[in-house]
Amino acid sequence: MSQVFLYDTTLRDGTQREDISLSVDDKLIIAQRLADFGFHYIEGGWPGSNPKDAEFFTRAAKLNLGQAKLTAFGRTRQKHIQCEQDANLRALLDAGTPVVTMVGKSSDYHVRLVLSTTPDENLAMIADSVRYMKSKGREVVFDAEHFFDGFLANQDYALASLRAAADAGADWLVLCETNGGKLPWEIEEIVREVARHTRTPLGVHCHNDSGCGVANSLAAVRGGCTQVQGTINGYGERVGNANLTTIIPNLQLKMNRTVVSPEQLRELTPLAHFVAEVVNLKHYNHAPYIGHSAFAHKGGIHVAAIMKAADTYQHIDPQLVGNQMRSVISELSGRGNIQLHARALGIDLGNEDAQHVLGHIKHLEHKGFTFEAAEASVELMLHRLSPDYIQPFNLIDYFVITERRQSRGLLSEATVKVKVNGEVKFVAAEGNGPVNALAGALRCALEGVYPVLKTIRLIDYKVRILNSTKGTSAQIRVLITFQGGGHVWTTVGASTNIIDASWHALSDSMEYALVKLSNTAAHSSQR
Repeated sequence: MSQVFLYDTTLRDGTQREDISLSVDDKLIIAQRLADFGFHYIEGGWPGSNPKDAEFFTRAAKLNLGQAKLTAFGRTRQKHIQCEQDANLRALLDAGTPVVTMVGKSSDYHVRLVLSTTPDENLAMIADSVRYMKSKGREVVFDAEHFFDGFLANQDYALASLRAAADAGADWLVLCETNGGKLPWEIEEIVREVARHTRTPLGVHCHNDSGCGVANSLAAVRGGCTQVQGTINGYGERVGNANLTTIIPNLQLKMNRTVVSPEQLRELTPLAHFVAEVVNLKHYNHAPYIGHSAFAHKGGIHVAAIMKAADTYQHIDPQLVGNQMRSVISELSGRGNIQLHARALGIDLGNEDAQHVLGHIKHLEHKGFTFEAAEASVELMLHRLSPDYIQPFNLIDYFVITERRQSRGLLSEATVKVKVNGEVKFVAAEGNGPVNALAGALRCALEGVYPVLKTIRLIDYKVRILNSTKGTSAQIRVLITFQGGGHVWTTVGASTNIIDASWHALSDSMEYALVKLSNTAAHSSQR
């Protein structure tokens, strides 16, 4: 298998997405994780553009990045000045990285309009800058900006820009699809033509404005590129860069190219989720290969088939990329969905019990519940089928009031009466709303007996009106998400009364926490 080199620009191009801003510490921990995964090149930023990136390179020098080469990004020298006097080139050298990447114009249209200089001066800027960096002992990556647009408008000049870099000693010529508007067959054809004119290794840098960033990158590899640039999760300016979490498995598993080791490839899904957490963005569940739903099966016919042979409805084994197969529970489920879900939890569920759970789920979904996003509620149903399962508490009744008092303003108060281990607990609590008061009363009633509940916290509360045409008598669905003990779980409730819907979800979350965290503690003590 031929080698393809991975060049990650999440820390530079990825941060140009409008809702991403990374601290230096953020960039350092991402860089280390990228190196551990197996990236060959990690572009850390543009040291000549801001103090943060300059600080990053100073601190990154202390990281142990293994085989990964840290790269500093900048532009070719300014027009009509010497390289030694160019502040940007000095900043690139001061970054102290073994590799520098310099972007230069390959489109004569951009040379005249953006740089306001002559085509010949631009070629001199490219050659001088590359030659200067090579004289300082750097590996040089030349990013030919707007290359594909420039090639189609003036092929001779686009090739001349590459030749200027290559003749000056560039180690890589990267063809940039900067505007993201080309289609795969155009990319492959142009790369093949470029490969006829140079022996310098080629790379590709694609954006996703036409939705073809991944496809264009793969087409470029088919055409002859042996370096692929992109970002984790496709983060980047406008609609994003080519998504490396899709490109990598496609290259390795579909195109038979050597990229990383099988062990490293199994870290792809954790890597994608890790970066999403650090940049503080919700991970896209439906992303190919690494999304939570990438190998999720909802239709009953599909699940019946994959229980016999997983490859009937899966294009790869999800474990190859560190993901896992899931069964989604809904009114579209068959008995197999329930059994597959139970099997994943270590629960052996017979046909009769599976049919019972399935019938109950379909009944509840008809009433407004949904279990696709509330797997904890489904897991509780399965645990409750066990003959030795003891429900940790039982509701007797609750009472909630909300009133506005002149002295204290708006006030909500809830009382909860529950039976815990045969003892009745009767507790009242105030809150900033009726649901908050209800949650406070329930937790107060339970935490004395189950102190583990003190370690969990509410992280999301969603309300959806299901049939808004009925106005205030509409059906309400509530999804509640808690976090604790390294777990995150969601439960669901539905009713025409928002308090009652919230109670169903809330009490399920408390019960699930006791099941999950108690089991986790038991396993830890056994170890």
